[in-house]
Amino acid sequence: MAPPRRSPRILAAASSSSGSRPSPGGGSHGRSPPPPSPTDSDSPDLSSGDSGSDFEDTLRGPRKRGPPRPPSRDPVSKRPRRREPGGERSSPAAGNGGQNTLFEAVRSAKVAVETVVDEWLETYRRDRETGFLELANFVVRSCGCGGAVTPEMFRNLQNSEIIRQLTETFEEDSADYPLSLSSRPWRRFRAGFCELVATVVRRCRYGAVYDDFLMDALISFLTGLSDSQVRAFRHTGTLAALKVMSALVEVALGVSLQQDNSRRQYEAERSKEPGRRATGKLEALLEKRRELREQQEEMENMMNAIFKGVFVHRYRDVVPDIRAACVEELGTWMRSSAGSFLTDGHLKYIGWTLYDKQGEVRLRCVKALQGLYGRRDTAARMELFTGRFKTRMVSMVLDKEPKVAVEVVKLLTLMLENTEEALTEEDCRNVYPLVYVSGRPLAAAAGLFLYRRLLSPQRDPPGAGDNGTFFRLLLTFFIESELHQHAAYLVDSLWDCAGPRLRDWETLGALLLEEAPGRGLTDRQEKALVEILAASVGRVAEGQPPVGRVPAKKPSSRERAAQREERTRLTHCLIPALPRLLAKFSADAEKAAPLLEVLRRFDLRVYGSRRLEKPLELVLGQLGEVMGKHTEPGVLAAASRALQALCDPELALHGHGDLARSRLADQLADKFQQDVTELLQAPPLEEEEAYSMAATLRRISVLFSAHDLTRWQLFEPCARLLRHAVGTGEVPPQVVVPAVTCLHFHLLWELSHLRGARVPPERLRSLRSRVTSFCALCQSCLAEADAGVREQAFVVLSDLLLVFGPQLPRGEEEALAPLVLAPEAELQAQLAAFLMDHVFHRDDGHEELADMEETESRLEGLHRRRLLLAAFCKLLIYDVLELSAASDVFKHYGKFYSDYGDIIKETLNCTRQMDRQEWARTLLLSLKQLTTELLLQQGPEIRASEAFLEIRDLARRFSLFFSLHQLRNRPALLGLHREGIQFAFQDPPEPGSGLPPLNLPFLEVLSEFSPRLLRPDKALLLAFLEKTAPRGGSWPSLVTYRNSLQPQEEGGGSPSRRSTAPRPRPRPPPAAKRPHMDASSEPPDSSPWPSSRFSSPALTSTALRGGPRPPLPPQPPAEV
Repeated sequence: MAPPRRSPRILAAASSSSGSRPSPGGGSHGRSPPPPSPTDSDSPDLSSGDSGSDFEDTLRGPRKRGPPRPPSRDPVSKRPRRREPGGERSSPAAGNGGQNTLFEAVRSAKVAVETVVDEWLETYRRDRETGFLELANFVVRSCGCGGAVTPEMFRNLQNSEIIRQLTETFEEDSADYPLSLSSRPWRRFRAGFCELVATVVRRCRYGAVYDDFLMDALISFLTGLSDSQVRAFRHTGTLAALKVMSALVEVALGVSLQQDNSRRQYEAERSKEPGRRATGKLEALLEKRRELREQQEEMENMMNAIFKGVFVHRYRDVVPDIRAACVEELGTWMRSSAGSFLTDGHLKYIGWTLYDKQGEVRLRCVKALQGLYGRRDTAARMELFTGRFKTRMVSMVLDKEPKVAVEVVKLLTLMLENTEEALTEEDCRNVYPLVYVSGRPLAAAAGLFLYRRLLSPQRDPPGAGDNGTFFRLLLTFFIESELHQHAAYLVDSLWDCAGPRLRDWETLGALLLEEAPGRGLTDRQEKALVEILAASVGRVAEGQPPVGRVPAKKPSSRERAAQREERTRLTHCLIPALPRLLAKFSADAEKAAPLLEVLRRFDLRVYGSRRLEKPLELVLGQLGEVMGKHTEPGVLAAASRALQALCDPELALHGHGDLARSRLADQLADKFQQDVTELLQAPPLEEEEAYSMAATLRRISVLFSAHDLTRWQLFEPCARLLRHAVGTGEVPPQVVVPAVTCLHFHLLWELSHLRGARVPPERLRSLRSRVTSFCALCQSCLAEADAGVREQAFVVLSDLLLVFGPQLPRGEEEALAPLVLAPEAELQAQLAAFLMDHVFHRDDGHEELADMEETESRLEGLHRRRLLLAAFCKLLIYDVLELSAASDVFKHYGKFYSDYGDIIKETLNCTRQMDRQEWARTLLLSLKQLTTELLLQQGPEIRASEAFLEIRDLARRFSLFFSLHQLRNRPALLGLHREGIQFAFQDPPEPGSGLPPLNLPFLEVLSEFSPRLLRPDKALLLAFLEKTAPRGGSWPSLVTYRNSLQPQEEGGGSPSRRSTAPRPRPRPPPAAKRPHMDASSEPPDSSPWPSSRFSSPALTSTALRGGPRPPLPPQPPAEV
């Protein structure tokens, strides 16, 4: 076989410019400097040559297709309908006037790619030029270009000239082209395009690849396309060249394997004795080795041409998709041919790309590294790369793109498994906190890293049949890391990788019950292990991640069945151990509460199906002991919920729960009745007596929240106690707060009995009387000195006004209409005053936080105040209070935006939907109140004060709520301006004094709403202003407001600025945009002011923007 001849095309492709730089009127493209990197003088030949053209930064000028054309005098024709990129066009393919069969076959996806390539290969064997032109035009059509490469162009022109002509014929209707589209058909086309290019090389591996024509011409053509200024050409040509390179790497591996086989055969034949050697076979093997060596050199030359001519320039292209494709294919080459590509000279490109600004490029780069670190043989050869870029990889666990951060953690896990001591303990500490993040994919990846690093199964001693070591290591991490206190997040992060170990209920129970000296757990470890047990049981029972984490996917029916089976299994395993655990930890509230949550998540039907009355009685006995030992709200609430689950009527043994509840309620009710009687007849309570009564009331109130205790008739004793507290003030606050709660739940349970049934009138009158008397008592408690009593009374009163509000008799509950409770004006004023005194106030020293405890206390106080504000805002949203009462909330929107901005904003949005005009009056009332207060404090000169600027800023914030649905907001906005003008001039000065009206600065506040007005409404308001304002007045506030009402172009500035700016040339009417009207707009003649009648085109038409305005039709005097 003759030695291969090097084509001038393939040699030109290896140069930096490749001789093809079409510039269709767009100039040369700019390039940014390469990223800083050390020079690698010892890099192999394949990695050299990176000093040529760099990637494009931005084009220095707008892209043009040719010289500017003179404007046509002919009428403008309609724009042709936009065509799909690469769609049907009447362009020649392969030099003739037909369609390109390769493009149509790949686009239709009805024929296997191998079949299409085999047919094309037959064409190429008959006529090489025709076959190549069909392949080249397939690439051109895949760019979305309507042109084609003709035989004359191929014979007479260089690649740069061919691409220049294709660029000139590129009818670019839009920036889209086949490879940039994300719809399903074009994603399928992209996959078929890549597969066809690679299949062409693989099918020609034994013939056409070495014919000195196909690959030379194809590589040269693709290199020229990859250097084009046109993005479609550059992207498509680069992707095709990279896929050719990947296929060549596969072919080169096959040639290398054949070389090894031939060498072994030659050595084996040569090692024979001289008499047994076959001379002809040795010569044939020598000839074959020579041919294979030449083929290998040919492969290396072609790969070198693509790497230097395409990859080195395009791996830092301005288009992120091109950079991502380069890095992805480089990773493929390194995995396929580590001997040639897994070198420092090639790895540096991946290291530099780790700093890319686009998340998709970083993601492809990390995935490429995963393929390298996922194998021990390749990971062992990356020591230098790891040392250079490990810091960057570890820092990327906090990448702003969640997908990138997840893949980086997976990469570090592979490094941990396949490299020896590549990650230090300091590096690992950057990953550990991620098990507590809200994103579940990232938390699960960090959980796997933690499991491999600290909790690996290899740490268990050989032959150990339990998971004791695993749980002890987990406890050590959970306690000593001091990262977080939520065990549910840690358990959920480890659920995918260590789920079977976390579900080892026998080991968990044995560890908690272990009493052997020296082997038992410490108190802190027991508390942490109880939390882990409760979190694991909750994960099994609910089948969903904890609150704050979005589930990865919806569980299938098979997964739900497995979840039910596991819940039943854990119930069987923990039923015998739970009574002993409660007996051991019943005195510790922090351990008893999670254990009671475990009981609530049991499959409680197992007690009845297995006739487990004795374990049930033991659990109920321990539950009663917990209720008797503790007064903390958390453990009492857990016990109440667990008892509620055991009293479910659907359970076979619910009678045991009902009996235990009755005994507990009897005991508490009798003790409370006795304590109340002693309190009303005896002097003030001693400290111990007050504590005992408070504890009893706390237990009753918590039970009342989940159980109906109305048959114990606790309303009257609690009411007498509360009346005594309000009248004398001798009852401690710790007794009053739970008493208010008990009365609240008693009324709610009574109301629930009246729903859906025929209610006797006497029961309605009795409940009405109780609700009225209780609300009066709560209203009296609003003035109490104790903060806890005040806040509890406010919350309970707000809830009762909401429950017994106007929506109570709606639907099928019309019989409950007599129970509707309408708040009186005095009560509304008292609720608003409570907000002013206890919600909208700044703590002294708010900016100076002494220590962590003070910070936590302030945050708790802020949380309580937010609850109070939310309770009041619910009364506004559900139309319990008059909308004008919202002015006391709205006027603090700007000042307290950081604390309550989200609550007030939601209230603004909800109340706007109720009555827009009344809502606008409420906004105006808020601004009027603030302005009046400022005038009373500082006098008439307030325009330069900081407080006045804050009022204007609040008005600007309010005006943003009028931005959308202008026509729907039009009446409300006009009414706001009209009433604002009247307020500004309502106190005129004495005639002849020359002084402005006292409220005149309010016009500047009102000017913040002027940009939201429509142009006709501005003219109408301007006329009303001139009619209302005193004649000859030229005060600054009046001038400011008058200028804000001057009609101006949309988006224009002040009149002074508009006067100095050149006016835009008016557009002809045929080119005017269509007026955009709101879908819910009123008819043209539905003006909010009956005296104004404008023609509808003048409302929102853009035809007259910047041009002379038509005169307004004559208007009758506006009556305002």
